[in-house]
Amino acid sequence: MPSSPAVFEAKDLSCVLGQGKKKTIAVRQLTFVVNEGETTAVVGESGSGKTTLARMLLGLQAKTSGTLLFRGHPIVGNINHYREVQAVFQDPYTAFNQFYTVDRQLMDAFKLFKASKPKELQRQTTAKAMKLVGLDPELVVGKYPFQFSGGQLQQLLLARIFMIKPTALIADEPRSMIDACSRTTIINALMDLKHRLSMTVVFITHDIRFANHLADRLIVLKRGEIVEQGERKEIFDHPQNEYTQTLIDSAPKTFFSKRVSKKP
Repeated sequence: MPSSPAVFEAKDLSCVLGQGKKKTIAVRQLTFVVNEGETTAVVGESGSGKTTLARMLLGLQAKTSGTLLFRGHPIVGNINHYREVQAVFQDPYTAFNQFYTVDRQLMDAFKLFKASKPKELQRQTTAKAMKLVGLDPELVVGKYPFQFSGGQLQQLLLARIFMIKPTALIADEPRSMIDACSRTTIINALMDLKHRLSMTVVFITHDIRFANHLADRLIVLKRGEIVEQGERKEIFDHPQNEYTQTLIDSAPKTFFSKRVSKKP
């Protein structure tokens, strides 16, 4: 019996942004695999191509050359892909329309599904999702995005993910724009969702020590190219590339005292 295809698979993947003198090779000939149920961290400093790769995995940025597959099929940015692949971005304020209440925007998630649920069931599901990520629905309903902190908005984005139940999640620096007190709450809630929904997760981060606490595998990017990839422990304990060692040496100690458990 043939094995199932990888969740994400790239071969010689490149993306060029801009034209003429402003042309930039954002990612160059990337080859990697993200398998079912794995947590993979894409690590690199600013300008390494991390966010461009995240946008490509989401179907928001077209490739220039090479192959990029999701479960064996070319990635196309349409509603079918968005049912399967969702994202948490580093700036939660840009994910919400400031003119609509957050509960209304959460309920818009049901538009991704062909079969609509009764309004009351939608409200019940939304309230359950809020409670799951540590928010009181009574304190959320009727309020606008600007009435919440960045950490609370990230929690609301995680609630939306629970409602959609994707099979894969792209988390682009999900803790970078929230206060230190909220970071542990957000990451714990995210990992709890991963286990509940059996999701495959791709973390985008500049902090290799943070990646070491959460990921099964690491992909290290430098100026759009992969300089190292493999099992998390092997890379962190025995880096083969000087750039990887530099990332390890320069990264601050994270807020975790030990590696996050893979168990729910």
